[in-house]
Parts: sequence; structure tokens; C-alpha cells
Amino acid sequence: MRDELLQQLAADPRRAAILLDVDGTLAPIVPRPEDARVPETTRAELRRLTGRYALVGCLSGRTGEDARRVVGVDGIVYVGAHGLELSPEAEAWRARLAEFATSVDWPVEDKGLTVSFHYRDADDEAAARATLEDVAERARAVGLRARFGRKVLELRPPVDADKGTAVRALLAERGLRRALYAGDDTTDLDAFEGLAGLELAIRVAVSSDEAPAGLAEGADLVVPGTEGFLAVLRAL
Repeated sequence: MRDELLQQLAADPRRAAILLDVDGTLAPIVPRPEDARVPETTRAELRRLTGRYALVGCLSGRTGEDARRVVGVDGIVYVGAHGLELSPEAEAWRARLAEFATSVDWPVEDKGLTVSFHYRDADDEAAARATLEDVAERARAVGLRARFGRKVLELRPPVDADKGTAVRALLAERGLRRALYAGDDTTDLDAFEGLAGLELAIRVAVSSDEAPAGLAEGADLVVPGTEGFLAVLRAL
């Protein structure tokens, strides 16, 4: 099934899009998010694909600018903050997110339209998770949205924009009805939903011990980690 689906997409690349998460899909997960990089072997495949497909895009929880730095490939469309960068309404929440983050006694990764609290390096992950569950409840009480991912709590504006809305916007803008999306975490489930109704849709789950429930179930293909996904890129 895997080869057949990929061959269908690759047979007519000028009518298709390749849409990708960054961390955990293209770049291996590392203890410090600022240290993440896409390996050169993967970059080479991305450069090749930008010359073949109508659209290659990266949809990241990072800012679009930071995603561009981590991926390091020109010709890709970068959309940050899980699609919030395409939503004008989200901007009004930037200051309120920053203000809330200062009230939390925890190292914060401030991405402007979202803020993240990581606990991958915590000595006691269970205790850290419990503390951040309390933070999530406080955030929801002041109108923010809270969502856990791979060893991280992310807070975002209460705006109906996500990777799914970003996928639909990018495809509609270019009139594309064929696409592959690959991801490894909770917000990538939204992107999977964003492919609904296409002429050809391929959902790729990049698996790990930390992958959320439902990711593999919602996928057409499941591959082991970033190295497994590199093999998919090579097949395109």
C-alpha cells in the first residue's frame, strides 16, 4: 500500500503538495529545542523535492522564521505557530500570552503567538507533568487554550486556526487537490483532518514512544522516526 500511494503522488508532482512538520519529523528531537537541526541528508532530499512538486511546505510549532533556520532549505513555504501565523486574529493575544508566561515559575519558550513549557529534562517527569497540568488549568481559566504534546505544554490563543486550517489554506491558494502530510505529534492530527476531501491524500505518522494516541490510527503510512521518514522522502 505504501509504495502504491507514494507512486500515485510522485506520478504527477506538479499537481501535488508535500507538507511537513519539522521537529520529530525532519529534525530529530533533542533536549534543547534551539539545538535542533535537519540533517544534511534530509536537506538534500528537500531541495530535490522543491524542484519537483508544486508546493513543499513546513508547518511548525516554531515561528516560521525559526523553522526556516532549523530546516535550512530555500524554496519551502514556512508557516509557524501551528498555523496561527496565517490568522490575523491571533496577533491580539501576543501580549496576553507573554504576560501569562511571566506568572509561571518554569522556563518558557516564547514563540510570540504561542508559549511552551518543556519537561523533557525534568528529574521527576510525573511531578513536572502534574505541575504543568495546574498551569494548563490556570491558562484555560483566563481564556487561553492549553495542549500537551511530546514532553511539552503549549498555550495558544483561543482562535480557530491550526495546522489543519493552514493545510487547507495553502492548498486552496494553489488549487491543489493532491497532498502528503507527515507529522509526529498531537497538533499533526489537525493537519491530517485538513487533507479531508482531496483527490489524493496521504497521511504519514512518524512514530515514537511519545507519539500521541490516534496518530498511527489516523495515518495511511506509519514510519519509525526521522530516519524512517527520510526513506519516504526518497521515494517521492
